[in-house]
Amino acid sequence: MLTYSEENYLKTIYHLSLFQKKGVATNAIATRIETKASSVTDMIKKLNDKKLIEYQKYQGVTLTASGLMAAKMIVRKHRLWEVFLVEKLGFSWDEVHDVAEELEHIKSDKLINKLDAYLGYPTEDPHGDPIPNAKGEIKTINKFLLSDVKKNIKCICVGVKDSSSSFLQYLDKQHMSLGTEIEVLDIEVFDQSYLVRINGVEVTISKKIASNLFVKTLE
Repeated sequence: MLTYSEENYLKTIYHLSLFQKKGVATNAIATRIETKASSVTDMIKKLNDKKLIEYQKYQGVTLTASGLMAAKMIVRKHRLWEVFLVEKLGFSWDEVHDVAEELEHIKSDKLINKLDAYLGYPTEDPHGDPIPNAKGEIKTINKFLLSDVKKNIKCICVGVKDSSSSFLQYLDKQHMSLGTEIEVLDIEVFDQSYLVRINGVEVTISKKIASNLFVKTLE
């Protein structure tokens, strides 16, 4: 049985490992969790003793097979609860993360499996992130950042890189959400801002916004 803190560490290591080929640095873990490096060192020893991670000096932390599965199940619970909160309880997509952070630590596999079935076995959460199934399998989503799209290309929003409340609230103001069609009309040379057409309306968005929107092309 994992503690609340151990689960948070496993989830953090999992998320960080998605963006780098080598092991996850302890400093990166400390920054993500907002704790001291010494606390990370202590937790790494505990997780290593439980054979959930492997750690080699100067090479960082990697999840073992059992550690990876445990991390995926935590992510699975988190994202299923987000779907439930949005679809069944009427939460907006910028409100669900903190609530799901609490609910993800519920230990009942039976509850989570029934929740999955009740929701119709969703493969993505409200932010477009993939939901692992009960076997830890994840559906591959062919997506890339809007900032990588060239002019005169039509695409559709399928996810967000930044799921912070402030960013999601910004998207709501722009009437942008999952499934929104976006056409890149022009890219400003000076500041790399994007002139796009959203729901038939032309708007300018910054490169930072474009760098945090996942899309797939329609052409």
